[in-house]
Amino acid sequence: MWRLLRDRRLSAFKLRRQVPFKSYILDFVCFEKRLVIEIDGGQHAVSRTDAARDAALSAEGFSIARYWNNDVLQQPASVLEDLLAKLAGR
Repeated sequence: MWRLLRDRRLSAFKLRRQVPFKSYILDFVCFEKRLVIEIDGGQHAVSRTDAARDAALSAEGFSIARYWNNDVLQQPASVLEDLLAKLAGR
């Protein structure tokens, strides 16, 4: 995923990866648009820890876009299209 996002490759949006924020490590984040991008496996489907983390990030003004590992690997163009729409809409 980083190969597709780095160096402003996604419509010139500045994204950073593995960013420490409070007590969390964010997979990817666009601070300009206050959007956190998480790439997760199936173990995160019903995670209370993720729910608490999402609430803490939302309280700081962030939105969270979550994509499954399989989608990123098998349908990267669809993931990027959805991500671009989310970034443009913020």
